[in-house]
Amino acid sequence: MIQREDARRPLTVSELAFEVKRALRPLTAVLVKGEVSGMKRTAKGNYTFAVKDPGAVVHAFLYGADARKLGIVPEDGQVFVFRGRMEFWQSGQLNLIVDFIQFDDVGRMRAQLEALKARLEREDAFAAARKRRLPFLPRVVALITSPTGAVIHDLQETIRDRYENMEILVYPAQVQGTASPGSVVGSLRRCNREGRAQVVVIARGGGSFEELYAFNTEPVARAILASTIPVVTALGHTSDRTVADMVADAECRTPTEAGTRVVPRKADLLAQLSDRRRRLDRETRRRVVTETERLAERRRRLGQALPALLRRRSDRLERLRAELARLSPNRQVERRQEHLLGLGSRLATAGNRALRDRSASLEGRRVHARLRRAVDERLRGAEMALAQRRRRLEALSPDLVLARGYSITLDERGRLLRSASDTAPDREIQVRLAEGALSAQVREVRP
Repeated sequence: MIQREDARRPLTVSELAFEVKRALRPLTAVLVKGEVSGMKRTAKGNYTFAVKDPGAVVHAFLYGADARKLGIVPEDGQVFVFRGRMEFWQSGQLNLIVDFIQFDDVGRMRAQLEALKARLEREDAFAAARKRRLPFLPRVVALITSPTGAVIHDLQETIRDRYENMEILVYPAQVQGTASPGSVVGSLRRCNREGRAQVVVIARGGGSFEELYAFNTEPVARAILASTIPVVTALGHTSDRTVADMVADAECRTPTEAGTRVVPRKADLLAQLSDRRRRLDRETRRRVVTETERLAERRRRLGQALPALLRRRSDRLERLRAELARLSPNRQVERRQEHLLGLGSRLATAGNRALRDRSASLEGRRVHARLRRAVDERLRGAEMALAQRRRRLEALSPDLVLARGYSITLDERGRLLRSASDTAPDREIQVRLAEGALSAQVREVRP
């Protein structure tokens, strides 16, 4: 302190500043409640503002690094409880150097929360259609919560009790205080960057409206909406839902419920798998027995039907052979030859008779020779006509047509098919080729 006797001489400005600083040493950790006014950001990224009440104003200073740790920058009109130290700067200004901020204006916070909900509602951020289905059995579960306390213990215990070899990744985060929004956002972004987990649980152990502040902030809500991994909230509250709950893909009341929700019980899965295996084995055996009996019945029916089918096919083949033999060009030529020979014989007999008659009435060998020449000419004409008919008949022979690449198609009764309408699908047909024959079944009839 400045002694009375020292006041007799003037102090230098530096000495006065030193004495003021020494007098302020008891105020190195003070709590000050007041309203923020005149918030400004300096070129170096720090913040200057005033903390006021109806009776006084105190200048305050917040380093940018501290603001990032706290995850919040105070706004004009908000009321907070500030923790910090009093410093007297060489510029002659007395400042409160803030290192921690605690909310005090709950009413204003609720108003801001309702405004945030309204904005997100307009964006359909709460719509059920936007929310993703949780994986049935994730390989890796991520937890975003405080690394100490009962919450992380309960989550890990619940998950491992249900699925003992489930891989769990913990992304530590502050879940209370003004620094919690930035901490939660950073952990969730890191979880997405690494991309190892298939589901992420954001959890804490409940608390008051003020303690759950982080989960009612826009940065946390935006981070959950931007997450490529399904997000489950388990904030331990029983009253108002937070914005984080409303935008999350699934919401649980407690961390234990969240562990139950994201991981199925391994014993139940094994039991279901065993039951399905038994049912599959039982159904497989039943199907094998049924198919075996069906195959045996088909074999029996085939054994009974095959001889009759072979007999029918043999009879049909004989009928076809007989019909082909009847329609054979050689046979027709032979019949025509026999007919022509008969005609020739009768003609010769008639000629001879006429010759004799003419010879008897005509005189001399001249008349006989002329008659003989006439008979010969008639015979030659008959032979030529016979040869011409034979050539025409051979030209019409089915064998020659078949040799040119055509075929003859007969129905199951051996009748010649001249039109597609003469048969129908699934009927048996016979196809005769130049060499050999085919048995076939009609699949489709096209007009």
